Amino acid sequence: MTGRRLSWVLMALVLAGALVAGYSDDEARTNQDRVFDLASTTKCPTCRSQSVAESEAPIAKEIRADIARRVDQGESDEEIRSFLVSRFGQEVLLTPSSGGLAGLVWVVPVVAFVVAGAALVVVLRRWQTAVPVEATADDRAVVAEALEGRGRDE
Repeated sequence: MTGRRLSWVLMALVLAGALVAGYSDDEARTNQDRVFDLASTTKCPTCRSQSVAESEAPIAKEIRADIARRVDQGESDEEIRSFLVSRFGQEVLLTPSSGGLAGLVWVVPVVAFVVAGAALVVVLRRWQTAVPVEATADDRAVVAEALEGRGRDE
């Protein structure tokens, strides 16, 4: 039982380490980081499947410059995204909004993962607590009788 607890503790430590490593402080981001992040999540209006950060199209360069100018002026990421949506439409965002029907894109995978994990736990617990089936005296008698009958036929 101790080995089992140790594995759970190790798993919790790895998870905590991953959460700490993945944590990013927004105040530590530079303006250049913000411009790149915003450009990476904005679709180029004239390109096929490219973000503004990846594209070399003239409109993409113009949008990157506009994002940089707005970041330098102190606008928030949401204000800049709102401006881009008002100018190019909702399709300009590569990440769906987290509200309304589009919010299902974020919620459904998490719910499916939790349900699958819970189902796995239930199945494993049932499997571990399954009562072993033992033969009764009547079962043994039937087997013995069948073996005797088989021995006579040979």
